[in-house]
Amino acid sequence: MTPTIRPAISLLVLMTLITGIAYPLVVTGVAQLAFPDQANGSLVRDASGKVRGSSLIAQEFTGDSWFHPRPSAGAFATVSSSASNLGPSNPALAARVFDDATKQLVPSQGPVPLASLTTSGSGLDPHLPPQAITYQLARVAAARNVPVATLQRLLDEHIESPLVGPPVVNVLALNMALEKL
Repeated sequence: MTPTIRPAISLLVLMTLITGIAYPLVVTGVAQLAFPDQANGSLVRDASGKVRGSSLIAQEFTGDSWFHPRPSAGAFATVSSSASNLGPSNPALAARVFDDATKQLVPSQGPVPLASLTTSGSGLDPHLPPQAITYQLARVAAARNVPVATLQRLLDEHIESPLVGPPVVNVLALNMALEKL
């Protein structure tokens, strides 16, 4: 039995060193050299250098003076990032969407955009389509006593066109620019 156990333990130690120590260190080193911003969490800092969030993770903004992101199934906590697992026929999902739509409805603007009512798969998507932000312009403009045209220009400056998919707006970046107005 010992001729079998010694090679097995040696192989276990070797593979642990390779896959548990050497490989992660090499990958971390390459990531730090090639993509330092992404490897460190794509952190967003304000003018004073204080970390305000990550461009990859949504944050909750409350109050009429801010643009609101899409809802989060995990209350914007990264530890519980996931979808709610509520199916389209679930009454709890229908009630939540109805309540959110009622709260956000602006009668003169038509129905609330679907992206403002539904969560993303991760529950932390930081982006919204420009139409969902446009729907919020009047509310934010009234709360901040700023012309809608000024906010529209700010929105236009923050529209991102990804390599694949429709144009999107990072809500954190937009709110940070809004803070500077």
